[in-house]
Amino acid sequence: MESDRQFYMRRVTAERQAAARAITEEARERRMMLVAMYMQKLQAIPALSKPDIL
Repeated sequence: MESDRQFYMRRVTAERQAAARAITEEARERRMMLVAMYMQKLQAIPALSKPDIL
C-alpha cells in the first residue's frame, strides 16, 4: 500500500507537470495552487525517524 508521503509526492509531481503543459494562465495557476496544497500536506507529515543502530 502506498504511504501518504508517496501519494503526495506523486501528486506534486503530476500537478507540476500539468502546470507546465497548461494552455491558459488560469489553468496553470489552479495547478500550482494544488501543488502548494499537496506540499503543505507533505510538510505536515512527521519526518521518518532513523532506526537505532547498535
